[in-house]
Amino acid sequence: MLAEEIIIRPIVTEKSSDGLQDGKYTFEVNKKATKIDIAKAIEKIFEVKVLKVNTITVRGKKKKVGVHVGKTPDWKKAIVTIDTNPEQKTYLTKGGKEVKGKKYKDSIAEFMGA
Repeated sequence: MLAEEIIIRPIVTEKSSDGLQDGKYTFEVNKKATKIDIAKAIEKIFEVKVLKVNTITVRGKKKKVGVHVGKTPDWKKAIVTIDTNPEQKTYLTKGGKEVKGKKYKDSIAEFMGA
């Protein structure tokens, strides 16, 4: 699956807004995606370092319209914890040359539509 197919949309509620200060972001994701797929997709799209992924399968509600009874679809929610204090890593290559590692962002600016 592509990263754009895994992450469907961000979820913006009061509870998810409270988690932003701790580096926790909430997304609606593809039902077939695993925690590893979600972490890789978030890192690729937003260029942040993912520390932890928690997933929840939200069951659909029963709805009634007149005499017809139906059900809204099930969906999957992921709460992603990112590293809010990323450090630039330095390491040595085979020749002894010092190379600096990738510097990650400390927040997802596009989350709230900014």
